Amino acid sequence: MTAVPRSAPVPEAGRARARAWLAGGLEPVPARDAATVLLLRDGVRGLEVYLQRRSGALAFAGGMHAFPGGTVDPADRDGGAAAWVDPPSAQDARRLGGPAAALLRAAARECLEECGVLPALDADGRPAGPVPPGDRADLLAGAVGLDGVLARNGLRLSAALLRPWSRWVTPLDQPRRYDTRFVAAALPPGQEPYETGGESAGGAWVRPADALHEHAAGRRAMLLPTQAALAELAPLPTVAAALRAAEDRDCAPVLPRVVERDGRLVVEVVP
Repeated sequence: MTAVPRSAPVPEAGRARARAWLAGGLEPVPARDAATVLLLRDGVRGLEVYLQRRSGALAFAGGMHAFPGGTVDPADRDGGAAAWVDPPSAQDARRLGGPAAALLRAAARECLEECGVLPALDADGRPAGPVPPGDRADLLAGAVGLDGVLARNGLRLSAALLRPWSRWVTPLDQPRRYDTRFVAAALPPGQEPYETGGESAGGAWVRPADALHEHAAGRRAMLLPTQAALAELAPLPTVAAALRAAEDRDCAPVLPRVVERDGRLVVEVVP
């Protein structure tokens, strides 16, 4: 059994601000709603998840390995009900702890924007096939919204394809803070991630345990929530097992904090 990490060193780029926070010289900023997708497939050696390396130029988590995701946009909150064949339930809203339709819409949109995969259903209720690259490009350019992409391709969203997994809130010392809902989704048959640059510097399928070993060896930098999600996925043998596990998971918010222990700055989860 892979132990779920409860602490991690503060990355070098954040240490000066962390010390300023501990000294009492900073005010916390509000956390923005965000969503990220644990995109899963069954590989030859077991369950695999799609990991991207974020561009080093990004202000938040630059150079880190992470799952596709991002903040909830105004359009995610304003999207129409017609985009859903299976809208979020009251239970989804309770588990996500926020605007469920906006959060799951953001998860689907970010997955399409960042790696070209859209968890959705066609008019016959089957998993969506590949979205044309031109539609993804239009979405990234702001020429069309997610609802427009769905309409162009005869697709609709389904909450059943996006299973709540966990919820992490950025520590109070950070200048950019996110209330991030992690959701699990199976790779739709016939779709495959592809990279176009932008926020990502590359992506790959990886077994969760292998990703953690590479992190321990210094080859994959990751923030604590990514490490924790990988550790939770590592014991699960298949996509089906992971989606079943998602049904019973506690999605209460995890609120890590920065502390100094023996002269080292650490982000840790408070029991």
